[in-house]
Amino acid sequence: MEIGTIGAGDFAQAFAKRVLKSGHQVKLSNSRGPESLREIVMRLGPGATAGTREEAAACEMVVLAVPWDNVPETLASLPEWKNQILIDGVNSYHGKAGTFTPADVGNLSTSQFIAALAPGARVVKAFNNMPVPNLEADPVVNGGETSCFYFRRR
Repeated sequence: MEIGTIGAGDFAQAFAKRVLKSGHQVKLSNSRGPESLREIVMRLGPGATAGTREEAAACEMVVLAVPWDNVPETLASLPEWKNQILIDGVNSYHGKAGTFTPADVGNLSTSQFIAALAPGARVVKAFNNMPVPNLEADPVVNGGETSCFYFRRR
């Protein structure tokens, strides 16, 4: 399966490494275009490619990995979703480290807010509370395997 990323920062790259180790392919995208991802794709190795956000969003499964403040503009710029799985890995805070303020989405969960911006997508909330080093680490620890629980919004 080819899995797309909308965003190519530390979280998206750690996710891509896991995807590749699992035998899948990954198409990374960002707001600056595929050419800006050449070094990252080379570092990730075979199975990793760069594409536009539209190309990444066309994959069967897509991870959203952009800052909260960029979510509305990013999703508004994409074509209509066609029942793909959209993994919401976004932390719902405005600002940058040290100056975070929680996002106000009214009576909605943040994934409901994202689902409203991505009609036709099947939104799943996952990974947003997992530090990048934990996502990159080997999941087998002392003979056991780490797990990640997630919630699915239909």
